[in-house]
Amino acid sequence: MGGPVHAPVLLQESIGWLRPRRDGVYVDATLGLGGHAEAVLERLSDEGKLVGIDRDPRALELAGKRLARFGARFLPLQGDYRDLPDLLRGAGVFAVDGVLADLGISSAQLDDPTRGLSFQAEGPLDMRMDPAGAEPTAADLLAQAEEPELRRILREYGEERLAGPIAKAIVRARGVRPLETTRELRELVERVAGPAARRYAIHPATRTFQALRIAVNDELSGLDTFVTSAASLLRRGGRLVVIAFHSLEDRAIKHAMRDLAQRCICPPGLPVCGCGREDVLTVLTPRAVRPTAAEVAANPRARSARLRVAERLG
Repeated sequence: MGGPVHAPVLLQESIGWLRPRRDGVYVDATLGLGGHAEAVLERLSDEGKLVGIDRDPRALELAGKRLARFGARFLPLQGDYRDLPDLLRGAGVFAVDGVLADLGISSAQLDDPTRGLSFQAEGPLDMRMDPAGAEPTAADLLAQAEEPELRRILREYGEERLAGPIAKAIVRARGVRPLETTRELRELVERVAGPAARRYAIHPATRTFQALRIAVNDELSGLDTFVTSAASLLRRGGRLVVIAFHSLEDRAIKHAMRDLAQRCICPPGLPVCGCGREDVLTVLTPRAVRPTAAEVAANPRARSARLRVAERLG
């Protein structure tokens, strides 16, 4: 198949933990270019099904071409993974054997200058996962947010140590003319970072672009709801597999899984739960699974990936 090439992160690990059954029903809640979905579909019979969900219509189009050979086994849906129950209910799916989510963005999205997700190519400061959506763009955010809010976004979502100076520079620059392109924002951050930026392990604009993308797409909101919704849809023994790339995402997933695995407050030793708060999940990965050195060498994008798994109890 032609088109963008994307190496799915932690592929063997995620499929190994998901354990697809040949006749099972699975959800790839962040379909992307379909790398993880393809690996699941290859393990399903004609009685199995995989539902692929993505906000990005372009990703759905490309994944649809890649996965067309699986016919009716594959069902694509455009939507937000945080609306999982409604999306599946609309498709007539009410229980599943596994849910997989890769919370990162694809190389195809990063490499498309029109998306404005990368500082390495000039393009409009859009950054929305659904470019046709009504949500404000990154340019809108930079034009409208007050300086304290910009500072908070850069500090919390980008863990940027120069959050204050960068926010101040953005406000000063937009007083002259709006920031509208990736080049303008990259050069602004480079000026703030100064000559010392040459010693950075990553480009000085990396964290700023990450922070704005997270804010524009509201990526951290509703992760706990997603975990709860996915757990409610899983059959007994079904598994939820989530790959995160940012420490805040990973922390939210970790806490949401733990909360559903530690609901019961009965004293130890009781034969049955008497508090009415039975545990829903059991966490199978006390520590996040990380990529091997070989994978990081072959695919540097995998560097920050963390995989967590939980299994539905009876």
